[in-house]
Amino acid sequence: MTDATTPQRPEIWIDADACPVREEVFRVAGRHALVVHVVSNGARGIRLPEADWIRRVIVPEGPDAADDWIAAHIQPQDLCITADIPLAARCLEQGARALAPNGRLWTTDNIGSALAGREVARHLREIGASTRGPAAMGNADRSRFLSALENEAQAAIRGASAAPLRLWRPLPDED
Repeated sequence: MTDATTPQRPEIWIDADACPVREEVFRVAGRHALVVHVVSNGARGIRLPEADWIRRVIVPEGPDAADDWIAAHIQPQDLCITADIPLAARCLEQGARALAPNGRLWTTDNIGSALAGREVARHLREIGASTRGPAAMGNADRSRFLSALENEAQAAIRGASAAPLRLWRPLPDED
């Protein structure tokens, strides 16, 4: 039994209808004893392992119904697995973490440019320009995802933000 002083363990939320890494999520979540919510509209039958820590959530069909449900229920320090950039942004606004199936960690530092790029691609499609979809999921993507998921799960459990990658180090102030 938990009380107000016991921190709640993070949970994982999967935007499941087109998620290619469900099995990897189940493996990592099982190792860390984390609850996983598999959210879909039920249009595609998704097979789930029998486990009390895996929760199937079927939402009504409709645009963004699964996204809306996740955004309404996710808590700070939880982790959302999604390729949907607007959903990732909504999760970040709630203080949660967001990870794409290719292993890209969505952060407050990169979500704005991703949203802008998505909007540019939408505009190009509207005017008839040919755009390419996402690249096929490869072994390197799966490996990168597993590594990022493990790091984020551990950071969420600790209740600390994963240290962002620093590609440069600012010079100390000279007095």
